[in-house]
Amino acid sequence: MNTRRNFLKWGGLAAAASVASLPKMGAVDLDKSRRGTSPLKITKVEPFITRTPASDEAIGSLTEMVPIGTTTGRAGIGDRLNHSFPSRTKGQRLTLLVKVSTNQGIVGWGEAHAPVAPTVHAKLITDMLAPVLIGEDARNIGPLWDKMYSTQRMRGYSTGFYTESIAGVDIALWDILGKFAEVPVYRLLGGKYRDSIPTYQSASTPEGAHASIEAGFTALKMGFNKSASDGFEKIQKVSEAVGSRGQVMIDSLGAFKLHEAIQVGRRLDELGNIGWFEDALLPEDTLNYPVLTEALDTAVCVGETYANRFQFRDLFLKKGADIINPDVGRAAGITECKRIADLADTFGVLWSPHVSTGMPPYVAASIHLAVATPNAVIMEGGNIHESTDIGLSRGNVLLKEPIDFQPGYAMVPEKPGLGIEFDEKELNKIIVS
Repeated sequence: MNTRRNFLKWGGLAAAASVASLPKMGAVDLDKSRRGTSPLKITKVEPFITRTPASDEAIGSLTEMVPIGTTTGRAGIGDRLNHSFPSRTKGQRLTLLVKVSTNQGIVGWGEAHAPVAPTVHAKLITDMLAPVLIGEDARNIGPLWDKMYSTQRMRGYSTGFYTESIAGVDIALWDILGKFAEVPVYRLLGGKYRDSIPTYQSASTPEGAHASIEAGFTALKMGFNKSASDGFEKIQKVSEAVGSRGQVMIDSLGAFKLHEAIQVGRRLDELGNIGWFEDALLPEDTLNYPVLTEALDTAVCVGETYANRFQFRDLFLKKGADIINPDVGRAAGITECKRIADLADTFGVLWSPHVSTGMPPYVAASIHLAVATPNAVIMEGGNIHESTDIGLSRGNVLLKEPIDFQPGYAMVPEKPGLGIEFDEKELNKIIVS
């Protein structure tokens, strides 16, 4: 007989059984989430500052710049105040990793571009982004991106520490979604156009250029901030060493005014194997980039300093670039960089991920984006497969299985999410407590 007493008795037993089986519930909840009937809630958002090599110096004491009044050192009117130098960190490599945890045990890793003052990014994440993310469904990447961006957009923020911090979280969310769906991130982005992306490495001498080409690279990059009549022979010698076997990209870090950039660019045109002329002007000089692009045969590359699709929209409308190189750790993550790449493709503009001093989440996210977009042509990289230096290896030495870099190309990781897994023992060596 189903009496009230029996109902309470069996109900109590059922409750006891459910408590006893709690350890198994994680898999059950995860299965429900995969069927769309249970949320994948964000429970924690944690920033981790990393630095290499290890040091006891306070992070705030590392920042340095050239003295006020430093000039370019060129002849005549070319010897003007130099505004193109960035801040540095006294031989230290700093960055900020972001770990996002969920209620069902899936964890994602991301990274914010933070070569200087990563404590600022960490504070933004813990005090501004984490509070609006905790309890949200981690699978809602687009809405969560808009929520993060909207925290400050009406206060005038659209670049800098703000979008770099968003990038760290966004990359981690894509890592979570890939692990949840049990597919690589590139699959979530629509699939891959190729299995690998070509890479270039730095070379500043004819000997280095020749060695890189012989090793398998078809593109090299070198810096140049002199004038068209001062030091240009350095470019000529590297260009001759490469010959028809590849291309040389020139990066000037905003060293020139328009007339100077045109003079240098026209000499680059004569060499015939220059891949691009990167950041010839300061990033604010948006009115003159279209003039430079029109004046030169050599492709003009710009974009590592820009942080959202609205800036790139204006650049494209003015025809201010032939190639762009947005940075996934700076331009608000995979979500925004995919929009930027698609917009570039609409305008017939090529793109190349800027990777800077990135660690594994940064690098892997860039590769996934590159192979999943039809207009990606090359990526900053190098033959770093065997390096034991954390900086040179892009952090591969921190992984249980390294990202597959070969001379001249990088393979996209095929495991779920970003396809990387940290060796916690190695990672803990570089985390700043």
